[in-house]
Amino acid sequence: MQIISLIWGILSVIGMLIGFIPCLGAYNWINIPFAAVGFIVSVIAAINADPNSSKTSSIAGIVMCGFAIVFGLIRLGIGGGIL
Repeated sequence: MQIISLIWGILSVIGMLIGFIPCLGAYNWINIPFAAVGFIVSVIAAINADPNSSKTSSIAGIVMCGFAIVFGLIRLGIGGGIL
């Protein structure tokens, strides 16, 4: 599940970067819910991780999904997508 959260985080950051391309800012309306679900999956993966194993993949997923949510909302605000 930690690998899934890492992949989800990478995909959400890629989606956020696509949303920063001019005329594609509306893509953030799709990417922000995608990143929110990835954030939830990453938190669950971090909680359910084995105490003896490393949690770096799930923590990286949490950070990347949070990054995509915050900067996607900023991009929507700057571009006038939130009215």
